[in-house]
Amino acid sequence: MSTATLLWGLLFGSFGMGFFVYGKKQQRLIPLVCGVILMILPYLVANTILLALGGLVLIAVPFLVRI
Repeated sequence: MSTATLLWGLLFGSFGMGFFVYGKKQQRLIPLVCGVILMILPYLVANTILLALGGLVLIAVPFLVRI
């Protein structure tokens, strides 16, 4: 595991926690699910580039999909 992977994981985990708390308090499914996936993603993806791309896509999803 490289330093970049650890830092990306910390960043996406923080965003994930924020989305999870927001989704739970507002009872919104999309931010809640994206938050959980963002917190789990660093454990599942070892490649730094795939981690960064996947995390950025998951951060953008709650802003683009409104249900």
